[in-house]
Amino acid sequence: MPRIIAIANGKGGVGKTTTAVNLAATFSEKTRVLLVDADIQGSATWWIERNKEKWGFDLAQETDPKLLGGLSKIEGYDLVVVDTPPALHSEALAAVVAIADYLLLPTPPAPMDLAVLIETVREAVLPVGIAHRVLLTRVDSRSLGEALEAQNTLMELGIPACNAFVRAYKAHERAALEGVPITQWRGNNAREAQADYRRVANELERDWRK
Repeated sequence: MPRIIAIANGKGGVGKTTTAVNLAATFSEKTRVLLVDADIQGSATWWIERNKEKWGFDLAQETDPKLLGGLSKIEGYDLVVVDTPPALHSEALAAVVAIADYLLLPTPPAPMDLAVLIETVREAVLPVGIAHRVLLTRVDSRSLGEALEAQNTLMELGIPACNAFVRAYKAHERAALEGVPITQWRGNNAREAQADYRRVANELERDWRK
């Protein structure tokens, strides 16, 4: 039985697909991974299918809630990463959350984004009791105080957040345009961007072993 991790947020433009794709690529360096693109926009599929030979994991595009509900029975993989639709009340998201082992909620640390994230946790996560963490994305490396303040806010609300966070680099956009994961990007800030996702992956693995 594979572990199923869903990447979710009720708001678009928060780095959800970037997180799903790059975490799948990072984990696939040492385990068998399937990435499921359950977002009707198909951004992950567009990114990956342009350069299929560069990826170390398999891709499936599926938005049918009934089929998504059967992911827990899939064979041949150690980890399934699901990129969910940015719609808090979608049937597809509900179907994935119902069978997921873990939920990762990416959000920029800006107050408006954080407010939507908190609503997502309260409405879609806490009622089902699924293990979860918030991941701060698009963090300005020149203003890390904003990220630390956001982490403290989440802590005060009793919402678990990753200690690691993902800094905003042009490398993420350029890797997507070239159809490669950040783990294979070789341009400016490649090492820093790769290191961010490896820290996130390591933290998640430690959390899963508890």
